[in-house]
Amino acid sequence: MKKVLLLGLFLLQFTGYSQSTDVKPSAKKTSDKLLLTIFLKHDQSMNLHEIEKIRTAQGFYENFPPEGTSVVDWYVVMGLGQMVVLELPASKLAAVNLAIERTAWKAFKTEIYPTYNLFPIVKDKLKNNAKVNY
Repeated sequence: MKKVLLLGLFLLQFTGYSQSTDVKPSAKKTSDKLLLTIFLKHDQSMNLHEIEKIRTAQGFYENFPPEGTSVVDWYVVMGLGQMVVLELPASKLAAVNLAIERTAWKAFKTEIYPTYNLFPIVKDKLKNNAKVNY
């Protein structure tokens, strides 16, 4: 219940972006899936080899992302670290948090943000609405 309330408050904060008179309500069945953006921020007191050694020793590659979640994108953000976007059911949020705490901390400082795709809502408003898929 608490998770649903927190997610609802987050979405309520952004209803100005997601509600538009140009967008017709969808008849699609709602899903409990959400996107989560995770920043794995490099500790610049360590080099890449040292970070990789910690991450491997802590079992990062075996435990992240947790079962039942999917990687949407994984980028290097030069000067910052890595940015991972996951799609997951709301029920897996705690599992993702534990995987990060157990296997990424020490190698990275982390920031995690609920995320949603605004492009379908704004694309018809943009002069150039081309979207690149890598």
